[in-house]
Amino acid sequence: MLQPTITPCGSSARARNRGGRRRGVMFRVLTFLLNAFTLRFVSKELIGVVNVRLTLLYSTLVFLSREAFRRACLSGGTDHNWRQVINLLWLTLPLGVLWASLLVCVWLWLLEVPDPLTIPHYGPAVGLFALAALQELLAEPLWVLAQAHMFVRLKVVAESLAMVAKCVLTVVLVVSAPQWGLYIFSAAQLVYTGFLVLCYFVYFLHFLGSGEANRKYFPLQRVADLLPSSVEGEPVIDWTLARLTWSFFKQSFLKQILTEGERYVMTFLNVLSFGEQGVYDIVNNLGSMVARFIFLPIEESFYVFFAKVLERGRDVRQQKQEEVAIAAEVLECLLKLVLVIGLIITVFGYAYSHLALDIYGGSLLSSGAGPSLLRCYSSYVLLLAINGITECFVFAAMSKEEVDRYNLVMLALSISFLLLSYMLTWWAGGIGFILANCLNMGLRILHSLFYIHRYFLSSQWTPLLGLRPSPLLLLALALSAVLTALSEGVFCCDGGWLLRLVHIAVGAGCLLGVLVTVLLTETKLVQFVRTQLLPRYGKKHT
Repeated sequence: MLQPTITPCGSSARARNRGGRRRGVMFRVLTFLLNAFTLRFVSKELIGVVNVRLTLLYSTLVFLSREAFRRACLSGGTDHNWRQVINLLWLTLPLGVLWASLLVCVWLWLLEVPDPLTIPHYGPAVGLFALAALQELLAEPLWVLAQAHMFVRLKVVAESLAMVAKCVLTVVLVVSAPQWGLYIFSAAQLVYTGFLVLCYFVYFLHFLGSGEANRKYFPLQRVADLLPSSVEGEPVIDWTLARLTWSFFKQSFLKQILTEGERYVMTFLNVLSFGEQGVYDIVNNLGSMVARFIFLPIEESFYVFFAKVLERGRDVRQQKQEEVAIAAEVLECLLKLVLVIGLIITVFGYAYSHLALDIYGGSLLSSGAGPSLLRCYSSYVLLLAINGITECFVFAAMSKEEVDRYNLVMLALSISFLLLSYMLTWWAGGIGFILANCLNMGLRILHSLFYIHRYFLSSQWTPLLGLRPSPLLLLALALSAVLTALSEGVFCCDGGWLLRLVHIAVGAGCLLGVLVTVLLTETKLVQFVRTQLLPRYGKKHT
């Protein structure tokens, strides 16, 4: 097999990224376990109000207050007058106060208010979540400074410590004072943003004026330089960046609506009850973990590979044929890899969704619509996996003009997704959101498949064959689906842990059979994983 070669980045950057990735995974696992413990002490209605309604208020306020400033001030790297940039960034705070005043009024008086007997303290919680957002804006100048000067470790450590502090406080309060309700999560959110701000300020207090800062030629020398100030004879802010900020600000509304589309539909159109919102949000977060931990690293790594091997916007016949051959072979193997993983998740997700939710959240998640939602999401993961790889290739091969046109297609698909979500949710409840996501993702996959087919049409390579699994593998998956479904009906999940372990053993045996089938029938894929993926990710974690 032809083997792709990717030029590594600098060793110090790799070390920082490896350390940050390890800490990030460790803290995610810890917060995952703490959240699982918390679910046993709260109602799904409370989770719905916190995870959807109040979190949407927080994310909307923070995004509209700072996103445009971030994008403008981080453009051009470190080549700025940083005194003027700091002055501009401090405008996020008064802007945040204005947005908070408007959004708090909407959340209190225009949206449906939860029943105070079931979910008390809603009004104060809205104010406290808005205050937490404003508190986070205090660190915005420091965050931009850290990002512009590649302080990767600071961001990872600050966010991880803040998240652990938030989860620990939540666990302590839900166990010792569950009657506080929304006050618990409001206090935890304030602690989270407070830790973020504290970490950034403590770091820069020690860094500014130090020998390390001098060696790096850091543009600021004193703590006072972090505060708004002016110098006689020069503008208070960089007006070029201010105009760029305004341009980004006009785009931020649509971007936020498309990013948080599901939560806006749930919040403003009342298509789900608070309890249904809570269960859907938890299932959505659980299901998306697979995409974040397995598929996203593969997509990011091989986007860089395709972008280096292929010449953007050029016909396949006008490129170096050796590199096109490598790209086609790698694309075929990647498609086969994510297809196999996605099919395994879909097959085993059906029979083990109920058990997984019962272990993670108890009867709060395993009763009602939770298992059905996770079963549907398991199928959606297959589409997520295929779309990630196909778009990874397409975005690396497209010309700038093609990317601009595709962005318009994406905009139309996103708007249609919001409309579909509204209609399908009225019909099928929370499952309607997943169906809308599946339809949206299916259309994106079709667009990418057509592009890849046209791209290689005049060549000898057919990488889309990677989407054709072997018949024996399909047979093994079909048998596994039948056996695990029967096992769930007989052994799971009300007969105690002994029968649950039998159900798990049946699944383990079926999974082993599927993996053996993959080893015997998908030899090209096995060789690709052994020679390409494992060495690459082994180096990242060594």
